[in-house]
Amino acid sequence: MLESYVKKNASRNGSLNILEAGCGQKWSINLNGVKYHLTGVDIDKDALEIRKYKTKDLDEIIEGDLCTVQLEENKYDVIYNSYVLEHINGAEKMMQNFYRWLKPGGILILRFPDRQSAYGFMTRLTPFWFHVFYKKVLMGDPNAGKPGFAPYPVFYDPIASRKGIQSFCKKNNMVIKEEWGHPYPMEWDNYKLLLSFACRTVYFLSFGRLAYAHNNLTYILEKQ
Repeated sequence: MLESYVKKNASRNGSLNILEAGCGQKWSINLNGVKYHLTGVDIDKDALEIRKYKTKDLDEIIEGDLCTVQLEENKYDVIYNSYVLEHINGAEKMMQNFYRWLKPGGILILRFPDRQSAYGFMTRLTPFWFHVFYKKVLMGDPNAGKPGFAPYPVFYDPIASRKGIQSFCKKNNMVIKEEWGHPYPMEWDNYKLLLSFACRTVYFLSFGRLAYAHNNLTYILEKQ
């Protein structure tokens, strides 16, 4: 679905200027047959080094903070921001930058854990050392916590939620083209029953305020 939206944009414009905002180590969307220029921005110098010298899939690399980096307005056809929003202190400022950097008719692909889900609540409640332990020991990732590798500290500003995104779009003349909620990721498979029980327990203790049926959200937003 994400690829189809990007390719539809390409069919209108011929070629695309794409900004991967918080680019990490690799580009995850298959755009075979599409002509595009891919710019990656990240504050993590170590991750950028891996992207530059190992992955080698970026046309342009910018080291910078997405809240303060200076980029040209109305430049990008597509901005892709995947699992970054929850890590930004002052995330609404970053979102306002995305709006300025997008061309009219451009799309923002946004993916993040919902702070108002049971999973998001538990993540906010637990310390960072536990996140490293979880990814390294339970998920079996030996690089967890090393320079250039996840996990990263989380802030979960209020905008990292369904209400937060809906409010932002109303204030900034953006249209929600698609909104999806995702259940537990595949990496949970070995612990699915335990984690599902934990999420349902938090849901009931919150009197239904914290969702348990999804933990991640994906949006496609269009600038008017």
